[in-house]
Amino acid sequence: VQLQASGGGLVQAGDSLKLSCAASGRTFFGYVMGWFRQAPGKEREFVARIDFSGQTTSYADSVKGRFTISRDNAKNMGYLQMNSLKPDDTAVYYCALGQVFRFYARDYDYWGQGTLVTVSS
Repeated sequence: VQLQASGGGLVQAGDSLKLSCAASGRTFFGYVMGWFRQAPGKEREFVARIDFSGQTTSYADSVKGRFTISRDNAKNMGYLQMNSLKPDDTAVYYCALGQVFRFYARDYDYWGQGTLVTVSS
């Protein structure tokens, strides 16, 4: 499976962005999708995950209530709607696919190249 993340950019604190993740190569359905991020000098961290059907989601505490993960299996697309962005959200954001509904990066098998989100204060 190949993943292509897009939608990042430079925004101001309080703004919104919607990231997209396009999957190709194999069927999207059947995989858990996760979003992770990595800020400069920090380890990659879990942001959100969604099960294969789109019915179950979970979020890191730092983004809960501000970010929404979703997917469209018919289009092989995943999304991360980010509202009320903060400077601490600045990072490279990665989408990933895995076979288990967990939040450890090591549990995900396929990764996109990342898209940079920069939030200015």
